[in-house]
Amino acid sequence: MTRDILFLLPPGFADNSRREYCPECAEMWGLLSYFPAIKEAVDIRYQPIDKPRAEMVELLGDKNQNCPTLCLAEDAPAFEDCGIMTRRGQRFLNNARDIGKYYAARFGTPMPRGN
Repeated sequence: MTRDILFLLPPGFADNSRREYCPECAEMWGLLSYFPAIKEAVDIRYQPIDKPRAEMVELLGDKNQNCPTLCLAEDAPAFEDCGIMTRRGQRFLNNARDIGKYYAARFGTPMPRGN
């Protein structure tokens, strides 16, 4: 994998008998719109609302299907206190706040409030 992959749910999907969106995925889209250089550096892949999410299971196993999830490229730097985890040899972050902290360390963006 040569680029980071950001797994997101689509902007709108049917669930619970209505149209919904994922607040954490929307937070990621806000961050990407604030800092378009990050958007250009990451491979964004939408996942279905229903599980299993085959592409994520292949990389991270069946217990790691949360969106948003950022899978780091092999040569991506690591930083302390960003919540980086490893599964099947793949480094990843599985929530919007940790991804935000990682982007702050890597790209110099502001830190998410409350961290």
